[in-house]
This record gives sequence, structure tokens and C-alpha cells, in this order.
Amino acid sequence: MAQLVGALTTSHVPAIGRAIAKNLQQDPYWRPFFDGWPPVHRWLADVKPEVVVMVYNDHGLNFFLDKLPTFAVGAAPEYRNADEGWGIPQLPPFTGEQGLSWHLIEHLVGHDFDITSCQEMVVDHAFTLPMALMFPSQAWPVKVVPVAINTVQFPLPSARRCYALGQAIGDAVRAWPGDARVLVVGTGGLSHQLDGQRAGFINKDFDLAFMESLIAEPRWATQFSSHELVEKAGTQGVELLMWLAARATLGERASCVHRNYHIPISNTASGLMVMAPAA
Repeated sequence: MAQLVGALTTSHVPAIGRAIAKNLQQDPYWRPFFDGWPPVHRWLADVKPEVVVMVYNDHGLNFFLDKLPTFAVGAAPEYRNADEGWGIPQLPPFTGEQGLSWHLIEHLVGHDFDITSCQEMVVDHAFTLPMALMFPSQAWPVKVVPVAINTVQFPLPSARRCYALGQAIGDAVRAWPGDARVLVVGTGGLSHQLDGQRAGFINKDFDLAFMESLIAEPRWATQFSSHELVEKAGTQGVELLMWLAARATLGERASCVHRNYHIPISNTASGLMVMAPAA
């Protein structure tokens, strides 16, 4: 059966893409963020994932407000991105792992999740930037399975539901025939609000408590409703749902391999965690 080698969670601010394109990794503004990544690169070289299941939120490139599924899984042979208006260069296409995609779709539907199956799919910065951060050469050594969660338009799936989704994804990966090494990535956040009266809102105390909970008490955030999460983390900070789903794939216990937290990047609290299944 396939091996789930770990879960990685990271922010996906569009400005990261511009910083990469302009080689600003050592710029004083960006260095505290990019300095968090060399330990991740060493860990990836050690665990050697072959497939990445990317849990992310689409920002209107693939889905829009007229048709926005709660949960969607890509089952395409290839995924490309396009110009979103952020000035981020397009990246090389990503090869889909269709075998795991369909296995995952069938498992989730069989466990009462209503999934939108996407045999054609484009991916935005929430998908491409974590890939570029993990694999700076952009010669992707992995195949991919996109899993999109709606965090754009209410009603949103609850934290409890997203945790259950992550548990089901983890079970499906471990039941997938073969010996592939699979990494789950959860992308978004942390606390930030880009609009309204609280534009620029960051809640460092909540962010750090949330990151700590992923190891000590992974269901901690499931006590909060979607509205409570928005209050605590900002309208866009609710993207922490992807972190929660990624963490849930590992089961009840996990260890922290590496973490980094830095504020601000483009009015956003940036976080990074690498977690491994408990021995």
C-alpha cells in the first residue's frame, strides 16, 4: 500500500511568486520567509515523495461564484496555470496522478462526501506557489492530485467537516495499492484580511496557538464555527481549513519536523510547518 510520508502546510501569498521571479529571496523583507525553506528542502530530499496531494482553495481561476463546489478533486492527466493578474510568471505544467485521483474520488464518495470530479482543471497560485517553494528548480519530481476546498463564498464547510475530509483522504492514500510515497500539502493563510473595516488584520496569538494545536491537539480548531474562524483569523485567514485537512491525514498523533512563522508578507501572517506521522 502507498505510504503517507508527511504533511506540509504553507502560506501562498501571490507576492511570493513575484519575489521568486525577481530573485528577492535574500532581500531583508523576504529573507525571514525564505530562510524557513532550506530545512524543508533537506527533508524532501530525505523522504523523496513521488506524489503530492495538494489541498488548496481556488481563487476564481478554475471556479467562480456562479459555480463553486464545496469540495473538488482533480482527475486530469495534466494541470496548467494561467495569468491571474498578479504578475506571476506561468510555471511548467504539472503531471496528474490519475490513478490516485480516481481512487480518492471513489473513496470519498463512498464515505458520504459530495465531490465534484474535474477531468479538466486549471490551478492558481494557491497550488503553484507551494510547488515552486518546495521544488525551486521547477522540474517537478512528483505527480499531483489537486483537492480544492471552498473558502471563498459562504456557506463554507465547517472546520469539523474539513478535518473529517482530511481523515478520509489519509485513509484513501494508505489504502491505495502500490508503494508510492505520498505527501499531503495544505496551503493558505495564516491570519489575514484583505478587505473591509479590518483590512490588514493579523492575529499572531491565534496563529501560534493554531500551529501548536496541530501537534498537541489537532481537533482544537474544530470547536469554532466558520464565522468564529473569520473573527479570529480574518476573512481570508479561514484558509487555515486547508491546514486542518492536511494535518488530519496523518491520524491522531504526529510530530513536528520543522516550522516557521513570519509577519507580515503582503498584509498576511505567513506560516510553514512540516509534520510526520507518529512512529
